[in-house]
Amino acid sequence: MSGALKSSNAANEFIKFVNASPSPFHAVATVRSRLIALGFEEISERQQWNTNTIKPSSKYFFTRNGSSIVAFAVGGQWKPGNAIGIVGAHTDSPCLRVKPVSKSKSNVEGYKQVGVECYGGGIWHSWFDRDLSVAGRLLVNDSNGNIRSKLVRIDKPILRIPTLAIHLDRDVNTKFEFNKETQLNPILGLVEQELNVSASSKTENEINKVNVATSLEIRHDNSFLSLVARTAQVEISAIEDFELLLFDTQPSCIGGINDEFIFSPRLDNLNSSFTAIEGLIESLPNLNQESSISMVALFDHEEIGSQSAQGADSNLLPATLTRLASLGSAENTNTEASNANSLAYETFAKSILISADMAHAVHPNYSSKHENNHKPQMNRGPVIKINANQRYATNSAGTVLLKKIADQNNIPLQLFVVRNDSACGSTIGPIIAAKLGIRTIDIGNAQLSMHSIRETSGTEDIAYSISLFKGFFEKFVEIDQTIFTEEF
Repeated sequence: MSGALKSSNAANEFIKFVNASPSPFHAVATVRSRLIALGFEEISERQQWNTNTIKPSSKYFFTRNGSSIVAFAVGGQWKPGNAIGIVGAHTDSPCLRVKPVSKSKSNVEGYKQVGVECYGGGIWHSWFDRDLSVAGRLLVNDSNGNIRSKLVRIDKPILRIPTLAIHLDRDVNTKFEFNKETQLNPILGLVEQELNVSASSKTENEINKVNVATSLEIRHDNSFLSLVARTAQVEISAIEDFELLLFDTQPSCIGGINDEFIFSPRLDNLNSSFTAIEGLIESLPNLNQESSISMVALFDHEEIGSQSAQGADSNLLPATLTRLASLGSAENTNTEASNANSLAYETFAKSILISADMAHAVHPNYSSKHENNHKPQMNRGPVIKINANQRYATNSAGTVLLKKIADQNNIPLQLFVVRNDSACGSTIGPIIAAKLGIRTIDIGNAQLSMHSIRETSGTEDIAYSISLFKGFFEKFVEIDQTIFTEEF
């Protein structure tokens, strides 16, 4: 793993990253701060991209919606139509999100509760009896009459979804069932007698006269709003709206008898997001000699299908690659738009995407759930994910390319296919491959408890992935020129 962070250092740096990133908005902000500190220039999709704004041997990034981010480094030998090496991952994880109207119409048995909505395919029973809080984004009026985004994170445990005592449910150990609408709402506190009239104590007649869509104080518990506003250092009246999600306040940590495990929330997929960015950073010393562009794209909304303005099924990546592929061509020649499009298609054909998402480690208590010859283990290197039905986009040529990169960097690799009698998940890989025709390889680090509130992965795999991504950015063009798939 020459040039990459050592295993223990890499794992500890990842833990800092995931602990700083309880929401996709925080994950993007954390990545943004790291890139700025390393000299990346922030650009905007709303501005024109030309050779005055984007230059060879330089590095850039932009964000969309504050929850997706694209970072790229332009090689010193870059020319229009050249290849772009991309590692794609996602910033979101299954979670509970605060509903637009989270306040119950009536207090239930003396408790204050917060209404939540299930986001993605979470293992929801793992959210019971955890110390929960909220984090996310506020939209706030500033002193100039503008509305700005402001991140908020309440580190104090304020919410909990309690289980029912075994004395009242003797079958709980054999069948734990619950209604996600009525039995998954966390408790916020106990109802108190309020001496002063507040928005939360208005009469029903007064409430009916208020536009619920524009009144946060009608939609949410007043004490909850007060804490959110106080934490964000704004007045409740300044908050126009928010997107808040629940997170477990227990920090990510190193575990296991020999420190071989990472016990953490959001491994799927902040693990891949972190290692992709670090791999890009590790590759920068060779930027002047590169003829390609190295890129990391971290998308929101993978867990719900990627169909959003900032998801992998949007125009985010196609628009970015198209703009970069023809950069400078029209300024140096009389190239027409059709020729510029031709350069974009040329770049698509030459480019390669690594779709980096987590993989299923074999479970010691459920080993039969894995295909006998494909049982990935933690700390044995990244897993190449293959599926004949194209739920993963990997083919043999992609496997060969990745193996050559791994061999040059002494990185172990593993192979995974799902059992024929089991359903297979999917990733951003097939979506982008179909949309752009870019050759795609699906990989990921092995983990246990995927989609639980608390997951497990290997400490050594962080450094393995960083080193693999670094090698990919540095060598994919050279190695790709030795692999021929169009000859018969």
